[in-house]
Amino acid sequence: MEPAPAPARSSAAFLAIAFFALSGALEIVLAFADAPRPSFEALWEALGQAVLHGLLAAGLWRGYALCRSLALVYCLAALVTYAVVLALALGGAPVRFPPSVVVKSLLQVPSCALLVPWLRSPAAGRAFPRPLVGR
Repeated sequence: MEPAPAPARSSAAFLAIAFFALSGALEIVLAFADAPRPSFEALWEALGQAVLHGLLAAGLWRGYALCRSLALVYCLAALVTYAVVLALALGGAPVRFPPSVVVKSLLQVPSCALLVPWLRSPAAGRAFPRPLVGR
């Protein structure tokens, strides 16, 4: 018995995959942007964050439904986090944000704002139908 062919992916599915792949690469690049000679701990943290994004991108590429749910939770958390940061900045909180936070917010806020409605849609359910375990 042959496995069922993978469903055709929409451009929105490819954009979700590209977003998480780009975010993972950006984590490592921005570790060097914050400090000319980043410490081992900073690189280790950036690598850990990049692995999270990479695993989500790989899981979405393979069509796993669990990764769709994790991507939705990640996007919701990112939107809430950056909303709090924006509220602090607008409120005049005496906090200095590193350039990496600004760059990540410029990528993640609009991307996640567009991805959340699509990840909740039935089209996303059809794009990522595979269970993590089993058929």
